[in-house]
Amino acid sequence: MTITLNHTIVPAQNKEAAARFFAEIFGLKVESPISHFAAVHVNDKLTLDFADREDFESHHYAFHVTDEEFDTIFARVKQVGLEYSSDPMHKDKGQINHRNGGRGFYFYDIDGHNLELLTRA
Repeated sequence: MTITLNHTIVPAQNKEAAARFFAEIFGLKVESPISHFAAVHVNDKLTLDFADREDFESHHYAFHVTDEEFDTIFARVKQVGLEYSSDPMHKDKGQINHRNGGRGFYFYDIDGHNLELLTRA
């Protein structure tokens, strides 16, 4: 059996702003609205559907990328002055990790979701 994640809903204070933030950092684009969502196609199989919510807990989203994509996204994170860390609890600020011979880091989006970028699973 092959199971593929098709979409997930990302709660946000402002769905359009959250979708734009994500799209800009990851070099993607916000699609035309889907129902009441602001959608960003992460790849040909996965869509993040940003939805307005007043109250929500923060979530963790991890993205496996190539070394080249890592460099590009990491440069955008630094360019806009986002705080990043090598660990999920954000104790080692301003550092990246080298787990499994790759590179990775964590940063918060505008709604406090903990985003992770990694080059090796």
